[in-house]
Amino acid sequence: MSVDGFILTGGASTRMGSDKAQLLSGSLTSVQRIARALSVIAIRVSTVGRAGARSSDAFAHVIDVHPGWGALGGIHAALHACQSEWAAVVACDLPLVTSELFLRLRSLTHNSEPRTYDAVVPIQLDGRPQPLCALYRRESCLQKSEALIASGEHTPRALLAAVSTRWVRSEELSDLPGADHFFLNVNSPEDYLRAKTILASTR
Repeated sequence: MSVDGFILTGGASTRMGSDKAQLLSGSLTSVQRIARALSVIAIRVSTVGRAGARSSDAFAHVIDVHPGWGALGGIHAALHACQSEWAAVVACDLPLVTSELFLRLRSLTHNSEPRTYDAVVPIQLDGRPQPLCALYRRESCLQKSEALIASGEHTPRALLAAVSTRWVRSEELSDLPGADHFFLNVNSPEDYLRAKTILASTR
């Protein structure tokens, strides 16, 4: 299977007070750290967001097809630009994702029939799904996301309900290094400090 990686950078960063994509975690920005993790499965890595949300000249930047449409709009833009069978979509405020996580998610794209799932989505430790650190099969998910947006839908959960989704329980990831922190969402200065502390402790 082929995979393109996409990092969503279009958020307003109002709670953080500065661009989350540019936050340094060690010597790397959040985008650089996530891109490095994605590179183990992705042929290419791009950022996704509004025209002014380009975070680095090192990555191609995909502009939202439906500006201001939120998370589903970002997923749709990634799928629209995707040149591979699958798109790995990650929000820029999840800097603690790892290569091991993406390898595990990729390994779960087929079931035992074998029939290909349309999406592979992890479940966080708190029981909530994390659609912004997930794999989406381009063909089926692009069609469904376009139809949902046309109907006025804004949420990724509607897309996941409309396609064949492989929900990945937290226990299926618990053996991976750093699993307790994969989905730490860095939205505030307090979150950022916690993420830096975790990274410093794992060096």
